Amino acid sequence: MGLAALPQGQPMHATAIIAAGGRGRRLGAAVPKQLLDLGGRPMLQWSVDAFLACERIGDVIVVGPPEWVDAPPPFLRRPGIRLVAGGDRRQDSVANGFDAVSGTSDIVLVHDAARPFVDADTIERAIVAAAESGAAVVAVQARDTVKWSPADGSVGEVGADAGAPRVVERTMPRESVFLAQTPQAFRRAVLAEAVALGRAGGEGTDEAALAEQAGHRVRIVPGSARNMKVTTAEDLAMAEALVHGIDRRPVGDRGPHTIRVGSGYDLHRLVDGRPLILGGVTIPFERGLAGHSDADALCHAVTDAVLGAASQGDIGQHFPDSDERWRGASSIDLLRRAAAIVAALGYRVANVDATIIAERPTLGPFRAAMASGLAAALGLAPSAVSVKAKTNEGVDAAGRGEAIAVHAVALLEQPSAGLGPRAADPQKT
Repeated sequence: MGLAALPQGQPMHATAIIAAGGRGRRLGAAVPKQLLDLGGRPMLQWSVDAFLACERIGDVIVVGPPEWVDAPPPFLRRPGIRLVAGGDRRQDSVANGFDAVSGTSDIVLVHDAARPFVDADTIERAIVAAAESGAAVVAVQARDTVKWSPADGSVGEVGADAGAPRVVERTMPRESVFLAQTPQAFRRAVLAEAVALGRAGGEGTDEAALAEQAGHRVRIVPGSARNMKVTTAEDLAMAEALVHGIDRRPVGDRGPHTIRVGSGYDLHRLVDGRPLILGGVTIPFERGLAGHSDADALCHAVTDAVLGAASQGDIGQHFPDSDERWRGASSIDLLRRAAAIVAALGYRVANVDATIIAERPTLGPFRAAMASGLAAALGLAPSAVSVKAKTNEGVDAAGRGEAIAVHAVALLEQPSAGLGPRAADPQKT
């Protein structure tokens, strides 16, 4: 089946659908498994943070229980995340999520919330493979010898009795067997056909199977054993062990509970013809800040503080002004991406303190709104964000009213990982 080429010279817009509507009854927990605590974060948040940290991902659609749409867990109340109610089956939930995908999306990825350890490289490779081939599935080659035994128990002398012992009909060449994982990535039109087939009565254990039934060839992207699916209590214990392993990665000197502090500074000139935006809030004033993005100096300083605390460089490294993708970009969105980058390393932002230096305009009436904007981008309560405004008493460019400067400090923490299935406290996430 032929595929039209994607536009050349234009950035691909990718959307991630995370299927999170299951109840996880096999784990025996009192809450859905996607909300179980894993290293100090709900399991679902690991996947959400991984996709938000990927620069090619424009937005994330979480398909969850219907009650989440009106009352989402706090960690899902962030820019770039949309919530959709799930359906009776997984493929119904994904179809609901696909209905919410923007018409500007070139690539759509589908991921299981129960696979918390997906990484940025895997996501990137899946996107590229789908752009080139139309459909791609992350998978690992079977390592063990594979035996085939039909589920109906009708092989050889074994009858249809469900309690009869299973026997091997044949041994399959393991080099030809791959175990599918997620994400699975598709050109938008390919997934549209797969979803339509499912709604017309087709059934598949995943979207790649429906795409195959619709006549599309699905490319294999090498996966990782670490990209495990948490289904049973044993799986959860293994996931907890992996979290301990992630905690020991050499990003600074990590103990069982690590605290790191970062500082940020930014200054932009005031110019005519630009809106004045600070903390995502448009402030009435005759001039605005010059810059490649929306020039939100408050967000830029906080972004540098967050990235610096995790030794992840600065805003210019991740979102350079030489890249047209970030021209006019919302700096609140850039801050949200920075928070996702450090979250993917096992950190979460604990609190932020920022000081704006400006002679004019008077910023006091806008402090609460600015703090709320920063808090939403970072997944924090507004009380965890402080925004202060000072003048510079006529000294230097800021004091002469030629520029606005911002100093910021961010505290990151990496909580210790406990063992056993328990619910994360969503009010602390």
